[in-house]
Amino acid sequence: MTLDQIVTLLVLGCVVAALIWDKVRADVVALAGAAVLLMTGVVRPVDVQGAFASPAIIALASLFVISYALELSGLLDRAIEAAVGMCRRLGATGVWLLLVIAGLFSSVLNSTPIVVLTAPVVKDVAASLQLSAKRYLMPLSYITILGGCCTLLGTSTNLLVDDMARIAGQSRFGIFEITPVGLPVALVGGLYLLLFSGKLMGTRMLDPDDGRPDTTIDAAGGQVGDAEVFAERRPFQPAKAAIALATFVGAILLAALNVAPIAATAFAGAVLLILLRVISADQAYGGLRPQILILIAGMVVLGIAMAQSGLASAATTTLISSLEGVSPLTALIVLYGLTMVLTELLSNATVAVLVTPVAVALAESLGVSPRPFLVVVMIAGSASFATPFGYQTNVIVYQLGRYRYTDFLRVGLPLNLITAVVAISATRIFFPF
Repeated sequence: MTLDQIVTLLVLGCVVAALIWDKVRADVVALAGAAVLLMTGVVRPVDVQGAFASPAIIALASLFVISYALELSGLLDRAIEAAVGMCRRLGATGVWLLLVIAGLFSSVLNSTPIVVLTAPVVKDVAASLQLSAKRYLMPLSYITILGGCCTLLGTSTNLLVDDMARIAGQSRFGIFEITPVGLPVALVGGLYLLLFSGKLMGTRMLDPDDGRPDTTIDAAGGQVGDAEVFAERRPFQPAKAAIALATFVGAILLAALNVAPIAATAFAGAVLLILLRVISADQAYGGLRPQILILIAGMVVLGIAMAQSGLASAATTTLISSLEGVSPLTALIVLYGLTMVLTELLSNATVAVLVTPVAVALAESLGVSPRPFLVVVMIAGSASFATPFGYQTNVIVYQLGRYRYTDFLRVGLPLNLITAVVAISATRIFFPF
C-alpha cells in the first residue's frame, strides 16, 4: 500500500469509529477527517473546495432556504392546525393520515425538519385522544424515511449518491427516476406499519406515557433542535406563503422537466425569495442547517481521497474478486445487504461515499448497467429501521417516545427485510441489467 492509501485508511477507520462511538458531533468528525487529509496532502485544497461546492450541497442548501421561507410565512403552522383538527375529528385514523401526509412531504423535503415539527404534534394529539404516542412516533420516523426513498430530493443520501455517481462518469438521475422503485417500497412498508407495528410493539409500549421527556434532540452526535421551539405560532402571511410555495413548486417542476438541474432551479428559487423579500438574507442563513451540509461535504472529501489514493479501487477489486462468477442479481442482493448493514452503523453520507464507487465498478466488472446498482444503494442507504441511531429521525422519536433499543429491532428488522425484497424486485423490473 502507498503512504496516501495508509493515511486514507487510517482516517476512514477513525471517522467510522467516531461515528459509531457517537460522542462527537458527526459534522465535526467529518471536518476533522477532511482536515487531516488536507494537511497530509492526500487531497488538495481545490478538492475540498469542490466538495463544498458540489451540486448536492447547493441543492440541499437552497431547498433548506425555500422550506424555511415556507415555515416563516406561517403556512406550516396553518397546515399543522388543520392536521390537529383532522386528528381530533377522526381519532386514530386521523393520526395515521397525519403520518401519511408527513411521508408525502418527506418525498420532496428533508425528513429531519419534518419529524422535528410533526413529532410533538403527534405526541400532543395522541395524548388529547387518550392514545399512546408510542404507537405512532416510531411509524412517523419510518414513514418519512420511506417517503424520502420516492424521489431524488427526498433525502440527502439520494442526492449524494447521484453526485458520487456523476464523479464516477455516470449520467445524472431525474427527480422521479427512482419513484417506480421507491413508491412500492413506501406503500408496502407503510401497510406493514399500519397492520403489524402495534402488535409487534406489545402492551408495554402501548401503556400511557409517563410524562414528557427532555425536548432537546441530539441526532447522530449533533443537536437537531428543540421541538418546543415550533410550538410558537408564527403569524400567517398569505402573500409570502403563496410566493414561497409557488417558488418551491416551480423549482421542482423545472428540474423534473429537465429545464435545468435541481441545484440550479433550487438555487435560483432561494435567491428569488431573498430578492422579493419573502425571506431576509439573515433569515436565509439561519435556515441553512449547516450541520447537515458540512457533514455531507466532509464525507465527499473522504470519498475523493479514497478515489485519488487508489483505496477505493483496491476495495472494489477485492469485492469483485469475491463475487467472481456470480449472476448480476446475486451481486445486486449482496450490494443491497452490505449497504443496509452499513447504514445501521454509519451516517447515510458515509455509506453513500463508501458504496457508490463500489457499485459502479461492480456493475462494470459484470458487464451490466450501473443504474440498478445505484438505485439499490439509494434505497438501502436510507432503509435504516433496526436501530434508533442509524437515521436522525429515529433518534428524534427514540428520545421523545422513550423507546428501548430493542423496540426498534423488534419492529424495524422485519421492515428492513420486507423493503429489501420489494426494492430488489422493483429494481429488476424497472432498471434492467
